[in-house]
Amino acid sequence: MKAEINCDMGESFGLYSFGADEEIMPWITVANAACGFHGGDPVVLRNTVALARQHGVKVGAHPGLPDLQGFGRRPLQMQPEEITALVLYQVGALSAFLREQGLPLNHIKPHGALYGMAAREEAVAHAICDAAEVYGVPLYGMPHTLHETVYTARGIPFVAEFYADLEYDDEGKVIITRKHDAVDPQWAAERVQRALDEGLTRSASGRDVPVRPEAICVHSDTPGAVEVAWTIHGIVASD
Repeated sequence: MKAEINCDMGESFGLYSFGADEEIMPWITVANAACGFHGGDPVVLRNTVALARQHGVKVGAHPGLPDLQGFGRRPLQMQPEEITALVLYQVGALSAFLREQGLPLNHIKPHGALYGMAAREEAVAHAICDAAEVYGVPLYGMPHTLHETVYTARGIPFVAEFYADLEYDDEGKVIITRKHDAVDPQWAAERVQRALDEGLTRSASGRDVPVRPEAICVHSDTPGAVEVAWTIHGIVASD
């Protein structure tokens, strides 16, 4: 495949269900597993890892801010050492279930507001690096932001993401919404094809901005996510 297809998933918890994880797993290559702070719980996390192993999908950690009510999509004021500790804690939980299934930890990708904070705030990016160095795995992030600048300066392998189901602003940064609206699979497919061919995507205001789709991300909680992932899989597999 020309690029990975990764999906944020495993975000159900207790009696609350989010995303079509079982249906979407066959069409992705990498799962970003929620670790319990913004979504997910021990049972869901364990089941997500087992499902990924069944389909030959690699698994990385998707740690978020401690904000279940806001689904980790609201920024919180935290000290860098607190951020490092919460990432270490969440990745540690996932690591236990990966060990049970005999799978390696593939990467770390911060979730939601934490992802956005690390793209803008150098101290937050360094705090995440402090955790990633403990586990010795790559970090996923947005190219042309502090993700790439700080992560690569720290010597941590960096995987550049392209979001198939979210809009971009005029600076080439993804627009993180509290709730993901449904997207047309054909619209997403055309964006992915252009990103792969030209390294460009159209911003919400109509401006072309540079992207680098080493990993193409879809969200399991986006309405129609299975169709989006299936369509993108066809494009990436044929390129």
